[in-house]
Amino acid sequence: MINVERPVWLLDVDGVLNTVRPGWGGPPRRSLVWSSADNTSYPMRWAPALIDRIRALQAAGKVEIRWCTTWCPEAERLERLWSLPELARSLDADPMPRGSDCWPLKQRAALAVLAEGRRLIWTDDEALPPPGPQRDELSAHGRALLIAPRSARGLQPADLDLIGKFAEGRRLPTHRVAGRHRHAVD
Repeated sequence: MINVERPVWLLDVDGVLNTVRPGWGGPPRRSLVWSSADNTSYPMRWAPALIDRIRALQAAGKVEIRWCTTWCPEAERLERLWSLPELARSLDADPMPRGSDCWPLKQRAALAVLAEGRRLIWTDDEALPPPGPQRDELSAHGRALLIAPRSARGLQPADLDLIGKFAEGRRLPTHRVAGRHRHAVD
């Protein structure tokens, strides 16, 4: 067992919660979410069971969830949509960079969690560093669980099982999926 202090979960949205085929054994929910920053509505499609599990982990005090998404400036819209409590925002850039321009901000947010002395859960379909020195720095000594779900599917039940185990302080192995690291814990 490692330090069981409640980990910080950096949670991305698009490709992680908002996906094309979320699965989870039931029909997905759909809604449009207005973005004032972009002056447009974006389609959201998610698995209700996924949101229920996230809400339960947060409510039980097993994780501290922080948004780590380009949605940070408008995250209250997502919190209302998914009946989540107000969550901290990891990103506060104004204007918020989009796509890969935002990845360095997300990586700094992950390093800041570790600098707090906290364990890290980071779920992001694009911004996780590839295997190498940056990823090694994040996952050294079993202090981080990094999950890069497939964008079309997002987080799946097995991912939430790993998050639950990591939150309990269990050491987890590194897994390879389709030639790339999907979960990395050292």
